[in-house]
Amino acid sequence: MTTASIHRGVSKARRVVVTGMGLVSPLGVGVSRVWERLVEGKASGLRSLRREDDPPSHLAPLNGLPCTVAACVPRGPRSEGGFLASEYLDSGEERRLALFTQYALAAAHEALEDAQYRPRSDEARERMGVCVGSGIGSLEDTVDEMDRQLRTAYRRISPMYIPRILTNMAAGHLSIRHGLWGPNHAVATACTTGLHAIGDACRFIQEGDADVMLAGGTEACISPIAIAGFSRAKALATSFNDNPQGASRPFDSRREGFIMGEGAGILVLEEAGHARERGAKIYGEIVGYGLSGDAHHMTAPSEDGRGALLAMSRALGHAGIPPTQVDYINAHATSTPLGDTAENRAILRLVGGGRGKELAISSTKGAIGHLLGAAGAVETIFTLLALSTDKAPPTKNLDRLHAEEEDEGAYPFDYIRDQGQSRPVEIALTNSFGFGGTNASLCMRKWRDER
Repeated sequence: MTTASIHRGVSKARRVVVTGMGLVSPLGVGVSRVWERLVEGKASGLRSLRREDDPPSHLAPLNGLPCTVAACVPRGPRSEGGFLASEYLDSGEERRLALFTQYALAAAHEALEDAQYRPRSDEARERMGVCVGSGIGSLEDTVDEMDRQLRTAYRRISPMYIPRILTNMAAGHLSIRHGLWGPNHAVATACTTGLHAIGDACRFIQEGDADVMLAGGTEACISPIAIAGFSRAKALATSFNDNPQGASRPFDSRREGFIMGEGAGILVLEEAGHARERGAKIYGEIVGYGLSGDAHHMTAPSEDGRGALLAMSRALGHAGIPPTQVDYINAHATSTPLGDTAENRAILRLVGGGRGKELAISSTKGAIGHLLGAAGAVETIFTLLALSTDKAPPTKNLDRLHAEEEDEGAYPFDYIRDQGQSRPVEIALTNSFGFGGTNASLCMRKWRDER
């Protein structure tokens, strides 16, 4: 171990920038391809699980389920925007690694290629770490192994069962694959996982524990048992089985629940000086991270959005930026009646109604569904692209805004319908909220090299 990695001093001015991004999503694999499809506003990653080409064994467990729609990662070669494990994994790894880990490895490969960075020396490897989480891990493995034990015997249980399901295994395998000796950290905070992972990784860099971090979230738990569980919790949309692409509709008056999605978002975070020294391309700077707890209910937010308001206020306070300077908010808005309303009320309390259409708000879950533990990371990537391209992505399926109070002033902002909108974006927030009342907000700004 080098002495430099132990005794390096910590500067209070350590700034964190994003230099690489990788996506595995229901709209495809690869950041540029996904962003183009998202901004255009026509593509959807949602589909019916009752396809004619599915084998009967996949259809049978769906019998009786009220929701048969999900947002699935497309299969196919990387060159066509699909996911093939063999393009990212070594021989035999596909059998050993759960799907959520495979998605993380693929997204990290994309992110590192984008950043054009690999640690070459021992010191560089000591100064680079991983902070990647999953909300659920490999639920399918648990179901399969339980079924195997009930049908056969203990000795038929795979010795890889426990290593496959642990939610920290995505981070662990990334650390092993790339030889990273810095922080090896995982987050599991339900649907806030991805955003918490990025915020925690920022603090590792700010506090001097690392110079570079791979950070984000990954999820792959679309299965009959997961759909059944969320359906019983009355969290999913159930009236759109014959219109799958219209099932996720954030802020819309017809919304009734979210649609489960899968995928991964991984970012390369760097200390600004480290990125500057190697001439890295910079997408934006992360300047604020806010956390809060609702202390209200296991699955529902308080109606006034207090927890969301606290998270956003703390992110802006950390950044030293007043709410009036925010240009765009990538909302958590999952398409649930209570959640979308509570978040909108929180935003209204944060910035006031006077900003009107000057403030752009959108939820990209209309196009990709709700990626659970990966949602915050994927949506952070979309928010950074809004900053770097001055284009706000749309809220798909938003036909008519819903105001419970029938008050036009309840929804005064620009919610970006139909397709992406070109507009200056200097300061942006992205939100994530999860079961258990756990909330996070991340504040980002356009990169300015102010030495």
